[in-house]
Amino acid sequence: MTGMPYVSGLQLARLLGEVPRERPLYAGLARAVRGLVQDGRLALRTRLPAERDLASALGVSRTTVTAAYDRLRSEGYVESRQGAGSWTILPTGGSAVSPPAASGTVVPRFGMVHAPESGAGFIDLGCAAPAVPAVFHESVEAAVAALPRYYGGPGYDPAGLPELREVIAAGYAERGVPTHADQIIVTSGAQHAFGMLLEMFLTPGDGVLVERPTYPNALDALRRRGARLVPVGVGAGWDVDLLGGAMRQAAVRLGYLIPDFQNPTGHLMGDDDRAGLVAAARAADALLVVDETFAGLALDPAVPVPLPVSAYDRDGRVISVGSVSKVMWGGLRIGWIRASAPVARRIAIARESMDMASPVLDQLIVRELLLRADEVRAERVAALAEGRDALVAALHERLPDWTFRVPPGGMSLWVGVGGPVAARLAEAAARRGVRVVAGPVFGADGVLEDRLRLPFVLPPATLREAVGRLALAREDLRDAPAARPLRVLV
Repeated sequence: MTGMPYVSGLQLARLLGEVPRERPLYAGLARAVRGLVQDGRLALRTRLPAERDLASALGVSRTTVTAAYDRLRSEGYVESRQGAGSWTILPTGGSAVSPPAASGTVVPRFGMVHAPESGAGFIDLGCAAPAVPAVFHESVEAAVAALPRYYGGPGYDPAGLPELREVIAAGYAERGVPTHADQIIVTSGAQHAFGMLLEMFLTPGDGVLVERPTYPNALDALRRRGARLVPVGVGAGWDVDLLGGAMRQAAVRLGYLIPDFQNPTGHLMGDDDRAGLVAAARAADALLVVDETFAGLALDPAVPVPLPVSAYDRDGRVISVGSVSKVMWGGLRIGWIRASAPVARRIAIARESMDMASPVLDQLIVRELLLRADEVRAERVAALAEGRDALVAALHERLPDWTFRVPPGGMSLWVGVGGPVAARLAEAAARRGVRVVAGPVFGADGVLEDRLRLPFVLPPATLREAVGRLALAREDLRDAPAARPLRVLV
């Protein structure tokens, strides 16, 4: 079991919080540990603390812990071996296989679930991306008017247009991180930026720390690169001690995190944890790729505005990735990388063998929009706050037993549906004319089957209608006969 991540008794006790004091006590402890595995806060194949250590940390008898471990073994959530200890698994054996779906259905093993052919009235809650802002047409006109100035040049710059890089750099300076234009590389979206960074800094087999849940397309990119995924649960927020321990134990090369209104949970990492994260990466000699796609989307006036993670970087360890897809429009495939100037130069040189540069006109449009960023952001935040509140109210009314935390920003709710039925529920919802994405898509190892992501980017009336259809889909699921085993694509 060499190299397997582990949690100490104190760490597991902190994750467990208040253990249910039901009778028998071991049953409540087993249920609490099982919940940590199911919702992703305790990674699969994590070595559990010795019974004596956990008993001491929880203030219970060793007999209670022994009985809890025995129950978890009988349920298929813990495996043990003499001399090697006990570690977490899933009843399926720990593979990333979705639970049973509707009769005869074939579900992709990884990736987003694609909607069927959508007709009029089909509601797509699978994509968290808004339409263009009100100033979009004016920005396009200004960009088209500026375009002739570039006719005499080659039409591409691997680092991006200097005028755009200067505006992006100024945005970082306003957020408290002095930045020069030569630290910015303009890319064709955040996903393109992430792919270039993996190409440069990762070799197959390298360990990469990822949040669970996290952005599915990032997971897919890491799998294609042959990364060894090291997931750490953030369903209740970040635990920097656990993150640091995972980085050290798994000898990760790189960590990928979304600290600003995390996708899909909406959590916002505080300043102390950001500083601690950089310190943990330094101790583990790991790079950090920080996804700032949702930065600036605070929906409540009282939400604190933490410094970017790069503000705590002293040795070029933090590489930031940004995009206009959420605040501006996803159809503008423009993003950027912020790194130290030497690293940015390396990226620009390496890019020339990939795609040369991003389109000039798109860059000019984005520059115009960024010059009016406060105006665009105010419009976006007002619409998202209205959508969020409408979705929350509709869920309370139609599906009151579903659980979620109202996020202070971002674009989605991370909803608990009360049991491991998310994949089947997503299929039932599609038959009712609404597309949702089940929790396992956001995880690296087949858990999160009790969760759905519900974006609130659509108009309030549409969101209310979607919740009504989800309520009907839930009833369909309750009335359905037992499902046959799922065939899984591998």
